[in-house]
This record gives sequence, structure tokens and C-alpha cells, in this order.
Amino acid sequence: MDLVVPERLVAACAGQPERTAWLARLPGTLVALAGRWSLAFGPPFDGDDVSASWVAPATRADGTGAVLKLGIPHMEAEHELAGLRLWAGDPTVRLLEADEDLGAMLLERCLPGTPLRSRPEPEQDVVLAGLLRRLWRVQVPPGAPFRPLAEMTAYWAAESLAGAARWPDPGLVREGLALLAELPGSAPAATHVLLATDLHAGNVLRAERRPWLAIDPKPFVGDPAYDATQHLFNCTERVVADPAGTIARFADLLGVERQRVRAWMFARATAEARQDWDDEWFGLAPALAPL
Repeated sequence: MDLVVPERLVAACAGQPERTAWLARLPGTLVALAGRWSLAFGPPFDGDDVSASWVAPATRADGTGAVLKLGIPHMEAEHELAGLRLWAGDPTVRLLEADEDLGAMLLERCLPGTPLRSRPEPEQDVVLAGLLRRLWRVQVPPGAPFRPLAEMTAYWAAESLAGAARWPDPGLVREGLALLAELPGSAPAATHVLLATDLHAGNVLRAERRPWLAIDPKPFVGDPAYDATQHLFNCTERVVADPAGTIARFADLLGVERQRVRAWMFARATAEARQDWDDEWFGLAPALAPL
């Protein structure tokens, strides 16, 4: 088969041996899956929200449509398959077939597949709040593989510390790092839920089975206030114009504490590792500081 690999995916694999090896295996993996699951593929999806997986429309032997997804080795996405199984299509896309060793997923195709990002942000707030509240209601069974949110924040903190020489304001970054360490454990354990952690309007698609379905979850267990942040980080203009009001609106829709969302926003804006620390969010961080 003629393999097309989006440039964003190539860039995401560059310089990382595990991912480079994954990319080298990709043609053979696709041939094997096409035979095993009787699939024909179309060209892969390519866009700002498709940078950590090879994702393409597929047609099954009976003519029905699906989506094949092969994720690159990625710490945050390690338990996506387990999460999709547990949520079982409510409110996520359904998992049709899977190969855990290959990280391969055959998923329900969303049609027309229009991203929620195409709708005005106030509408996005309402839709995303409804989806998150449904995601959180699922009970995590004993023995499930999902990791605590603290494991992800510790991973980010280690990445940030490795680049300390580039911090523009070490004092501010260290304030954020302290919160990254504190926040996961300061929410009462009784409030902990199965989080999506990466739900924003680009990861919600218009569908036929439900008006909107979530894709690309990265499940961890922890503080529901954290799950407000990914959407808010995609609403830059509103947060810049009115940090407190924008955070309060979304927190209230979710039924979580405003101040915890604000603290998470400050921690992420100040302490998450990034290529360019001189960005808009770092500059906005003082306005997000917990009251």
C-alpha cells in the first residue's frame, strides 16, 4: 500500500528512538491490520488535532465505515483503549476492534464528523460540560489500569525541571511546580473520577448516534476540576479578556470549585514544559494566580 504520513506526525516522532521505530513499522502494521480486520483505508486525516496518531477512514468488508487509529508511543495515552472499553460509547466513540500490542483501534466513524470547534465558544462550554459530567459518572472497577493524575503532573514537572535553564521567571515557575505537586492530592479522594484529561472542542465530533461524541481520551483518575483546563486553554481570547469570569462560567457548568480550576490553570500556565516559554499563557499566569 502507498503510505501517506502527515508531516505533523513525522515531526512528533523525530529524534525519539521509540517513536522512530514505531514509524518504521507502520507500513507493515497497516498491511497486517488490513488483512486481519478486512479493511480498506482512505488517506489519513491531517490537521492541528492529529499529531500523535496515524488516523484514517476505513471501510470494513460489509461496506460499513470506521476509523483506524494507531497512536505513537505516548505516556499520556497509554490507557486510551481501556478507557474506551469502560465508557463503552457513552459519550465516546465506540471501540469496534483493538490490538493492545500494536496500540491499534478500529473506531466508530462519526458522520458528518464536524468538530465542536466550529461552534461558538459559549455553545462549546455547554456541550463539553455535559460530556465531561457523563464521562465522570463511570465507576472505575477494582484492578483497572488507570493511573492517578499525580503521575501525569509529576511527569510534566520532570520535563520542566530538565529545561530549567530556559525558564523566564524561575520564581513563577517554581510556584507552578509546587501547585502541580500539591493539587492532585488536595482534592478529597471521594471526589476522584475517571478523567478524559484532553477533552476540548477539537476532540468532540458531530455524529449520527449522538449529537456529539468524544474522541481521543487520555484517562487518569483524579480531581474533576483538572478536566476543565484543556478546554479553557483553547479559549485564549476569552480567558485573556476575562480570566475570572471565563473560568467561573465553565466551572459552574461542570459543578466544580472555581478556585480549584483557577489553581490548575495557574499551575499549567507556569509550570508545563514547552518549547517556547515566552508565550501568551506564561504572560497571563499572574492574572490566574489563586486568590
